[in-house]
Amino acid sequence: MIRRREFITLLGGAAAWPLAAGAQQPNPMRRVGVFMNYSETDPEGQVRVAVLRQALEKLGWTVGRNLVIEYRWGVGDLDRTQVAAAAADLVRSMPEVILVNGGPWVTPLLQATRAIPIVFTLVSEPVALDFVASLARPGGNITGFTNLEPTIGSKWLELLTEMAPRIDRFAVMFDPETSTIGVQMFRSAEAAARRFAVELVEAQVRQPADIEKVIAALAREQRGGLIVPPDGFTRSHRKLVFDLAVRHGVPVIYPYRYFAEEGGLMSYGVDTHHQSRQAADYIDRILRGEKPADLPIQQPTKFELVINMKTAKSLGLTVPLTLQVAADEVIE
Repeated sequence: MIRRREFITLLGGAAAWPLAAGAQQPNPMRRVGVFMNYSETDPEGQVRVAVLRQALEKLGWTVGRNLVIEYRWGVGDLDRTQVAAAAADLVRSMPEVILVNGGPWVTPLLQATRAIPIVFTLVSEPVALDFVASLARPGGNITGFTNLEPTIGSKWLELLTEMAPRIDRFAVMFDPETSTIGVQMFRSAEAAARRFAVELVEAQVRQPADIEKVIAALAREQRGGLIVPPDGFTRSHRKLVFDLAVRHGVPVIYPYRYFAEEGGLMSYGVDTHHQSRQAADYIDRILRGEKPADLPIQQPTKFELVINMKTAKSLGLTVPLTLQVAADEVIE
């Protein structure tokens, strides 16, 4: 009888072994790809990645515990061949979902895969660019968040006119190869230009020397201001734009907060970090089984105005109290 009881006890213990072992197994690793149109050393790129990881962690996804993130970064002014190679390389790493930052980087990703789910941020017109079938029902393997609000070009003109009332000639500066939004923003600002009785010109740039020519030309007229819409080229050379603008005394408005934080005069645009948090939510939903085709494209609802008072002083500008009150942040 003793031996029989011992045998039954051992048998019961053995039966529990697989359950105990199963309980101790680590969570399966899920794989996410991140395709960033920033160099790895760019502070803003690192901040966006940090915001994304924090948001994912709040949703239950922790790098090293149940999540692996594969990054592919931009390096300077990548040409199309380099971007396409980086996209194909990321796809070969077999992530379950890919986050892509910026419109020009979406096309090579879609050329590399029509199977892996893709979530984009900061894309201007995904329907017009043929990325999705519609905003409500994207279809295919892609969804995400736009940065286009049709009246924002007019708002930039209005804010810059209030900041520097002497200006009566504005240039909208962008690289047509890397900015899918430059032309749209120019057209958006045209209506406001007529209302304010100012001149508006399109200034296309493709190399750093072009930036200097545009800003120097505005300075010679002594009544020129500059609008910089979202653009990978001008973003990569933003320090050059800051320095030239101060040197030549040209007031400039930029699309995102970090431009003003790093030395630009003022910025007005979507909250890019909010979009990173929104993207984390979509990534979470896709990892849990939802399809990008069923997740609607979301348009921006959160905009922020940031003013750099130090730069304003360098330009000899007195920031109106109305702008200071309206600003989400005033950098002293």
